[in-house]
Amino acid sequence: MTNSQSPDVHGLFIDGREVAATRAELLDVINPATGELLAQISHASDADVDKAVRSAEAAFHSHEWASMSNRTRARLINKLADVFEANLDEMYQLETANNGRSLNETRAQISRLPDFFRYNAGLAIARRDSVIPVEGNYLNYTVRSPIGVVGNSTPFNHPLMIMVKSLAPTLASGCTTVVKPSEYTPLTTLRLAQLFSEAGLPPGCFNVITGLGPTTGKALAEHPGLAKWVLTGGTEAGRITGALAGSNFAHQTLELGGKTPVLVFDDFDVEQAVNYAAFGGFIGAGQTCICGSRQIVQDKVYDEFVERLAAKAKSIRIGNPADPSVQLGPVVSARQQKRVLDYIRIGLEEDKARLVAGGKVPIDPALQRGFFVEPTVFADVTPRMRIFQEEVFGPFVSVTRFSTEAEGLALANDSPFGLAGAIRTNDITRAHRVAARLKCGIVWINDHHRLDPASPWGGIKDSGIGRECGTESFDQHFETKSVMVRLDDAPFDWYKDTATQARLN
Repeated sequence: MTNSQSPDVHGLFIDGREVAATRAELLDVINPATGELLAQISHASDADVDKAVRSAEAAFHSHEWASMSNRTRARLINKLADVFEANLDEMYQLETANNGRSLNETRAQISRLPDFFRYNAGLAIARRDSVIPVEGNYLNYTVRSPIGVVGNSTPFNHPLMIMVKSLAPTLASGCTTVVKPSEYTPLTTLRLAQLFSEAGLPPGCFNVITGLGPTTGKALAEHPGLAKWVLTGGTEAGRITGALAGSNFAHQTLELGGKTPVLVFDDFDVEQAVNYAAFGGFIGAGQTCICGSRQIVQDKVYDEFVERLAAKAKSIRIGNPADPSVQLGPVVSARQQKRVLDYIRIGLEEDKARLVAGGKVPIDPALQRGFFVEPTVFADVTPRMRIFQEEVFGPFVSVTRFSTEAEGLALANDSPFGLAGAIRTNDITRAHRVAARLKCGIVWINDHHRLDPASPWGGIKDSGIGRECGTESFDQHFETKSVMVRLDDAPFDWYKDTATQARLN
């Protein structure tokens, strides 16, 4: 892996500035489209993690941040949104180079992110505490206060978007944070922290530490200074880090694996179903937790669907993601490429599964140094096959046949995961009926992969706990205190009048 120029070397971002790590070791950041060295980052030690958390704790309790009014904080969060928006072009280019997602996809995704800050700035102004009607002559009200330091471990597939889903409510609520981005894709997170600091975000409110999950990530998850732990990643990583954070009774939001079922009924236009299948299955090179990886298609349109999806997959333009004409870039690393190719081998070994598109590395010599995999489709997949049950996290879609609505629902719910599901039908009654019975946290009817700052996002079962986005996420950054005020001036002496007291509580 070579680079004609010396790569940029990045330190950690703590207390509003870049600082050197205590550990001399550097980690390589590779351009997944070319295999070239893009940059080097620090590998934060336990001492570095402690320094970052202490910086966030100091900022949380500082007069400048803790005494800031909701309206002043909202104005600052809106200013951060404006700064983000003014630097979008730089972010498009940097994220595309770093994670290999096509430039058009990256632009379409990142351009929405400033609105996450604006939405949460609105919640900061609009939030109200409650007055609760209770029995007796009492006034009962609640007071909410920010919980403290939020530790956030983000993945490689959507580095900025997933980080922003947590960062926006964290800052708007008055909390502070330490973010550990994936070692594969840290560059846009480091850059955003620098931009926000220059825009006036107080030092220590947004710290970034870089390093490996088993070392730096572990040290962050188990740090007793965290009030909340947020992770987007694999289910096993969620179990490990969730247990670590849980030992300190930290609040948690874990968005983990997925194996999204898509139910295609025979009353829906097949061409549109195929277009959505390609979008849901291959966007981001299939490296999304809500990838539409299980297409479950009704008998009458099954054969036509398979034929059209195979043709669609073969038509997708693969290449360097910096080229605006390219529709599919590489997966993020050699390790991820091997994982996808291993699942293709597994699919080929499964009894009766039929490969109808893709299944190999592109033959174009210009792509050989990158981590490319062709869009892959397996047909005639049954629920006991590994490629039906296990998350691949690549451009890999399986197609399974069903006859009745009940059978389709049973196939869709036959999974340890429960993040998202999708339905393709023109029968509005069936759409709502099936949506209610899908065992997952998100459902799209005649669409896929739609996200809004106001719409709660998260899963059940092995797909995690808690919700991002919406008022649900914002509210999870507060502790609630109940205040009970007695409004009766009558004398009280329990021990004088015990026998006549009406109630103890």
